[in-house]
Amino acid sequence: MTTPDWLRPGIYGAVAGAAFVAIVGFSWGGWMTGGGADKYAGDRAQSEVVAALVPICVENARTDIQRGEKLATIRDASTFKRRDALMAAGWATVPGTEAPNRDLAQACLAGLDLNAS
Repeated sequence: MTTPDWLRPGIYGAVAGAAFVAIVGFSWGGWMTGGGADKYAGDRAQSEVVAALVPICVENARTDIQRGEKLATIRDASTFKRRDALMAAGWATVPGTEAPNRDLAQACLAGLDLNAS
């Protein structure tokens, strides 16, 4: 198939324009692929679930019989080991699960406000 000479610039312009719009849209326009949207939605859902479970963690800490000992252990731990100490205390274990949740433990540390109590 032969294209007329007057049509070629229009085709090249349309292809270049489409490429430009795609690059700008994905780079700065906020467009994303389906896989990227799924990952973003999963991350957002996980953070919302953790935020909803923080009161349970704080309540577990408040009602624990050995609260004083466990808080002392958590306070004595270095800043980057406090999450592991809170997980060992068992406060970051959601009812119905067997293992503690690392993200919940990190959020619970902020909820406990160890410097104030």
